[in-house]
Amino acid sequence: MLQQIKPDVRQYLIITGNYWAFTLSDGALRMLVLLHFHGLGYSPLDVAMLFVFYEAFGVITNLIGGWLAAKLGLNRTMNIGLAVQLVALSMLLVPSSMLTIIWVMLAQALSGIAKDLNKMSAKTAVKLLVPSDADGRLFHWVAILTGSKNTLKGVGFFVGGALLSWQGFSGAISIMLAVLLVVFILSLFLLKSDLGKVKRKPKFTEIFSKSKAVNILSAARLFLFCSRDVWFVIALPVFLNSQLGWSYWSVGAFLAFWVIAYGIVQAVAPLMVRTKSQQVPNGQAAFIWAALLALIPAAIALGLLNELNTEWVLLGGLLLFGVLFAINSSLHSYLIVSYAREEGASMDVGFYYMANAMGRLIGTVLSGYLYQQMGLQACLYLSSVFIIFSALIVLKLPVK
Repeated sequence: MLQQIKPDVRQYLIITGNYWAFTLSDGALRMLVLLHFHGLGYSPLDVAMLFVFYEAFGVITNLIGGWLAAKLGLNRTMNIGLAVQLVALSMLLVPSSMLTIIWVMLAQALSGIAKDLNKMSAKTAVKLLVPSDADGRLFHWVAILTGSKNTLKGVGFFVGGALLSWQGFSGAISIMLAVLLVVFILSLFLLKSDLGKVKRKPKFTEIFSKSKAVNILSAARLFLFCSRDVWFVIALPVFLNSQLGWSYWSVGAFLAFWVIAYGIVQAVAPLMVRTKSQQVPNGQAAFIWAALLALIPAAIALGLLNELNTEWVLLGGLLLFGVLFAINSSLHSYLIVSYAREEGASMDVGFYYMANAMGRLIGTVLSGYLYQQMGLQACLYLSSVFIIFSALIVLKLPVK
């Protein structure tokens, strides 16, 4: 049946399926590690710091991964990502006495490398499978790929928790390893070998983008993801638990729901931002949506300051933030794929997602530090400042 589908659509489906399987395992692994180490007595902040290597190595991987994809082909970098994830999972099958903090951080570092190789490959491949004059179709495909990824990551949170309850830590890891191994073998045989491979040999120095549009969008992306993670990654879960008395399961379930809803909004973003006069978005559209987003964290902080109902203010604001952030993220994801050059697109996309990973890393560190020093409101105010920076930067993008 797969052979009857058009070749470009068939490759898109294979890439998407590969990406889905990886993302599901990535979300499940995060929840497994979080819940398992919390059960061993580690504080939420200590557990969160286990993922610092995951983000830090993502910065390096995105910077180098695009260059590797241009030399080796996107099929190889995607399959390398799957293979590295298999190694990361295998590292967690050692006896419990060997599961030290350093060992788990190293496994998470490999998982971060794997995730960004897989993501960069999938996003770039879409660019190469869509005709250069079909911007509307490109926006649609990128939105579906990005949105479905985040939805499945949220589902992965549930899967990880369920597997941990059902099979225990080692049993859950073994099941994930077996499933991902099957996906890896299928991917080896089904993905085109020349996808994304450039004819000339790109120089290593070309990992830094020379495109003004790509550099501007990368800077905007960095601040955008700083704005989310500076309060969402550490400050919010700790606040829900320590200040509102939520159980860890309640916190995990709510965050999983948020990520799933966030992914759904990303997938339908083309329907929400398209107008009669503008078939596809540009920098001006990105500015408008960022400006709206900047209002939300500040409004939540003001609501908390004025001692309004904390749960309603925080959760209602978080849901609204999720909708607007998903639209902003989807716009950026489309624009980078659109701006990327035809020859060596993986290098532009890799550079952009390097900025994305750097934003997550900075936001994660600031989230823990600011929350400990000044509380949740400081994190929220800084979030709005970061979004304003992102909005001003996208104004410099060329009009498409």
